Amino acid sequence: MRFHLKFYLHYLVLLGFSSVISIYGPHQRAQKTGDILLGGLFPIHFGVASKDQDLAARPMSTECVRYNFRGFRWLQSMIFAIEEINNSSTLLPNITLGYRIFDTCNTVSKGLEASLSFVAQNKIDSLNLDEFCNCKGNIPSTIAVVGASGSAVSTAVADLLGLFYIPQISYASSSRLLSNKNQYKSFMRTIPTDEYQAIAMAAIIDHFQWNWVIAIASDDEYGRPGIEKFENEMFHRDICIDLNVLISQYIDEAEIRRLADRIENSTAKVIAVFASGPDIEPLIKEMVRRNVTDRIWLASEAWASSSLVAKPEYLDVMGGTIGFALRAGHIPGFKEFLQQVHPKKSSHNEFVREFWEETFNCYLKDSPRNEDSENGSTSFRPLCTGEEDIASVETPYLDYTHLRISYNVYVAVYAIAQALQDILTCTPGKGLFANGSCADIRKVEAWQVLKQLRHLNFINSIGEKVCFDNGSELSANYTIINWHRSSEDGSVVFKEVGYYSIHNKNGAKLSIEKTKILWNGHLTEVPFSNCSEECEPGTRKGIIDGKPTCCFECTECSDGEFSDHKDASVCSKCPNNSWSNGNHTSCFLKEIEFLSWTEPFGIALALFALLGVLLTAFVLGVFVQFRDTPIVKASNRELSFLLLFSLICCFSSSLIFIGEPQDWTCRVRQPAFGISFVLCISCILIKTNRVLLVFEAKIPTSLHRKWWGLNLQFLLVFLFTFVQVMICVVWLYNAPPGSYKNYDIDEIIFITCNEGSMMALGFLIGYTCLLAAVCFFFAFKSRKLPENFTEAKFITFSMLIFFIVWISFIPAYFSTYGKFVSAVEVIAILASSFSLLACIFFNKVYIILLKPSRNTIEEVRCSTAAHSFKAAAKATLRHSSASRKRSSSVGGSSASSPSSSISMKTNGNETESSSTRRHSQKPRVSFGSGTVSLSLSFEEARKNLVK
Repeated sequence: MRFHLKFYLHYLVLLGFSSVISIYGPHQRAQKTGDILLGGLFPIHFGVASKDQDLAARPMSTECVRYNFRGFRWLQSMIFAIEEINNSSTLLPNITLGYRIFDTCNTVSKGLEASLSFVAQNKIDSLNLDEFCNCKGNIPSTIAVVGASGSAVSTAVADLLGLFYIPQISYASSSRLLSNKNQYKSFMRTIPTDEYQAIAMAAIIDHFQWNWVIAIASDDEYGRPGIEKFENEMFHRDICIDLNVLISQYIDEAEIRRLADRIENSTAKVIAVFASGPDIEPLIKEMVRRNVTDRIWLASEAWASSSLVAKPEYLDVMGGTIGFALRAGHIPGFKEFLQQVHPKKSSHNEFVREFWEETFNCYLKDSPRNEDSENGSTSFRPLCTGEEDIASVETPYLDYTHLRISYNVYVAVYAIAQALQDILTCTPGKGLFANGSCADIRKVEAWQVLKQLRHLNFINSIGEKVCFDNGSELSANYTIINWHRSSEDGSVVFKEVGYYSIHNKNGAKLSIEKTKILWNGHLTEVPFSNCSEECEPGTRKGIIDGKPTCCFECTECSDGEFSDHKDASVCSKCPNNSWSNGNHTSCFLKEIEFLSWTEPFGIALALFALLGVLLTAFVLGVFVQFRDTPIVKASNRELSFLLLFSLICCFSSSLIFIGEPQDWTCRVRQPAFGISFVLCISCILIKTNRVLLVFEAKIPTSLHRKWWGLNLQFLLVFLFTFVQVMICVVWLYNAPPGSYKNYDIDEIIFITCNEGSMMALGFLIGYTCLLAAVCFFFAFKSRKLPENFTEAKFITFSMLIFFIVWISFIPAYFSTYGKFVSAVEVIAILASSFSLLACIFFNKVYIILLKPSRNTIEEVRCSTAAHSFKAAAKATLRHSSASRKRSSSVGGSSASSPSSSISMKTNGNETESSSTRRHSQKPRVSFGSGTVSLSLSFEEARKNLVK
């Protein structure tokens, strides 16, 4: 009972699957039995008729339309390779390969329909029904499938075949998604991945310096990944896409017209297309209808040589197309095999009948086309005689000059045969299966062939390495073709103009012979396809708000920047020692400037400084020569000598500011100037203050004379100067000045001194000005003393000039730059030095040299006497006025005239004053070595009485 039940179940399964095989799947096929069966999937038609199934009756199989001659040639390539292997005595001897080949009609549904027949047959074989029926006539399992062509079809087929570990080798599916071995475990291919083609396409656009393109892709597993990779490459190369759309062969006409409008309105002239021939054909037809001839088409491998669009009538629009083609291979004997095709000789190939009818535009007996013609559903065709000559017509089928996809099919079949050969020659213990076992070639299964293919490694006839391990892809070797019009018959000629190849070791290489390219079919000049005109050298690309980066405006480089090539993204900054020329295309060395000895301004300042030194030296010489004269003695000759020496130092310090600044000159010049001026001002201050104190003392004592002795004067000068010296020492220790190159000024490098500390410089000048202010105070107070003793008025005037100069110096110093900073300070030094020299000494030199009569002791005594008379008169008047006020307050009737005597004696004598000694002795006033007698008497009261 259990046996009968098992038999019944297996019978039902067999019956069910037999029905599936007989009625399911495409009826039209190429089939031949053999010991081992290979499957094939080829696009014998370009598509299917669009028909709305209303399901009022049982749905019928979709009809395939538009015969594909190239697809039929690819099918013939598989049959040729199988027959060549069957006839070989070295490859698979005593093993016959069979085939089952179906038409995918370039659609996923037809591809899956065909693949289900492969899977169904394999499932029947897996039931092992030989014990229940005679299965000698049964078709063996399909151990491998060659196909499909389109990536979308291969992706769907790979999902199905992968479930049953049936190896699939595609000859034209290049989508990079199929490189995922985890998802497509049994998928392999003999064509490079599109990832390389996308890189190559972007490289060509970059090569011709285009940056504004249109991208079009088929809306399937081939176009979407390809254009995505293309977009990434374009982004990395700073190339912009103006228009990016997806298309399909089933898109409606209105959408095609809208797309054509957008292309016509776009300023991009280059159109990169990742699509198959059937998908791009509707758009090409519309562009041809509109006669849009100013576009350059960049074709992917899938349609670069497609017979659907590579037509003579399209060349006015499509001429000059740049496309990618696989490297062509050579198949010996294939040409003769193609020419031998005939309906009577190809009983195993049902596709030959339709091929014959489409080639000669006739119909064969018992053809479905004959019935359609009789019913009036199709155009009338004559009956085929069977004597037609296939060589007399030109079709893509016989275009065997460049065998690319056909060669890939040939390689795929030989790869499977080589794997089977490895199984046949396997040595037990060295096999790929458990415990080193080998598969039985007579009972080989699909998964065993898949295992063997993954370890396959051989070189094809054009020298390329073929292997299908997990991480391997074929090397990308593309031929770059250009569509030309044949001068003989006007047909499309695919002219090879370059190549693109990628090798793992050497990287990518693009080679294009521009002289061979004809743009738009007849032009030799490379077309312009950029969003903006290229920027000339000296300018850079400026961003336009709201526009892609490829759309820009040309902006002139800023001063100090340059660009020496076209379309510069940024302007390069000139080095610190250089500056941009007038048109900003290059840089030239900046002119180095400083207060030079050779320039007119430097020479003038140096001459003035030397003049000051010479004049000061001359004055010093005069004073030395006439050092014993009263004028020199009255001027405190020792301090005058020191003052003149300090002026020489002041004039000399200005020379350090001239010439190229060095570190040592920068460290010396400010201290030299500061110390010299402090020494000068200190001398004037002590000199003026000494006389002022002596003349204002009512009773000059020995204490005054001792306090203002010569030694103390020099000590005070030293102390005042020492303070400035200490300021300079602290400055040089903590922040020493140094030479500095200022690159901030256009076209000029100013070599100046970095003062190190502006605060220290402020202390230096501030201390000098403080002494000058004190000196001005004492000079102003001494302005009424005898001119021979002090030059108060002139000192006051010189101090005013000094203040004006140095107060003006501060804003001038901070508002100037470069060499003018040094020039301003030199001018300030010279102006203040000349004012001191002129105001203090020129008058005395004038008297000494030109008015010697005034340089006598009597002149000095008279001057002193006049001053004493004025002072005594003022004092007596004040005293008399005070006495009268006291007398009037007590009621006195008369007042005696007061008398006053003043006696002054220098050279160590004490001063005596007596009201009783009126005329008996004349008081004396002595100064220096001379003595002047003076007697003053006022008897105002007595004169009043006489009156």
